[in-house]
Amino acid sequence: MVGAAGLGILVATPASLRLAAWAGSVAAPLVWPVRPVLAIILYVGVLALAWELLSGPLVFYRTFLLDRKYGLSSEPASRWFVDHAKALALGLALTLASAVAVYVTMWLSPAMWWVIATGLFIALAVLISGVAPVWLLPIFYRFQPLTREELRERLLALSSRAGVEVIGAFEWGLGEKTSRANAALVGAGRTRRIIVSDTLLKNYSEDEIEVILAHELAHHVHYDIWTALALEAVLVAAALLGAHLAGTRAAVAIGARGLSDPGALPLLILAGGAVSILLAPISNAWSRFNEFRADGFALKLTGRPAAFVSAMKRLGAQNLAEERPARLVYWFFYTHPTIEERIAAARQA
Repeated sequence: MVGAAGLGILVATPASLRLAAWAGSVAAPLVWPVRPVLAIILYVGVLALAWELLSGPLVFYRTFLLDRKYGLSSEPASRWFVDHAKALALGLALTLASAVAVYVTMWLSPAMWWVIATGLFIALAVLISGVAPVWLLPIFYRFQPLTREELRERLLALSSRAGVEVIGAFEWGLGEKTSRANAALVGAGRTRRIIVSDTLLKNYSEDEIEVILAHELAHHVHYDIWTALALEAVLVAAALLGAHLAGTRAAVAIGARGLSDPGALPLLILAGGAVSILLAPISNAWSRFNEFRADGFALKLTGRPAAFVSAMKRLGAQNLAEERPARLVYWFFYTHPTIEERIAAARQA
């Protein structure tokens, strides 16, 4: 809501156009195509930094102070700020590169830029899924080979039974920052690996860890990552189309030179964001379906319903999962079924 209000102010006042004019004047002495690219970088960079100043205190409260209050955070404030600075730098670089790419598509194809931009989104998502465990996750977390030999062999054998090739099993240093517990199967192809948090290793039985990993294996067996990406591509295309239609009709009305004028960017974000929010229940419903199916797969693969139920109860309590969210909150924000729903489905299986 804070972001939407800020963007609304930029659209309703001359602020966005003045910022775009300033960025254009700074870049004016340069030759094309450096000139428009630099103007975009300056405009989006100032907008991103302004958003950081506005949202930073709220993020600190929500992800550090609130977590500390409820016993979920185990890191000092200094480490939180270091991690936040890393995420800010990474996010800013990605935002600037994405903004330039989108505007290049507008210049190349004013009518069909949203289709090309969707293709670029798919390519970026595929790239990130492959490099995340190698380049991105180690920026924020410590990883080391899983030293519990019996458990490591058990998890690798489970992966083999599921027909999913992995390069190894690793301990994930999650406990340095939070008391939450988790396990995952990250990467794709030659980068795919098992990661098990130290908090999970410390507090859960091997049967529980096995059934949690079996759930993660199911997503790869059922190609859930790729079907979710395909659905997300459709939703992104819809959001960009909404931005295109709204921008085409309203950009000139707010004083911008056209759709590709940086001053019209807040309008495009608001229109695309509105479409994304309206369509969120679709992607969330598909995600919850995949989660239910993965639970069923885990039960069949391991044959350990008692371990599954106990793991779900402990994860829900340890991670402070909300037991009965409001129906609208569930539709618009929940990518997973509630713990209660998952346990009920497991007992009926």
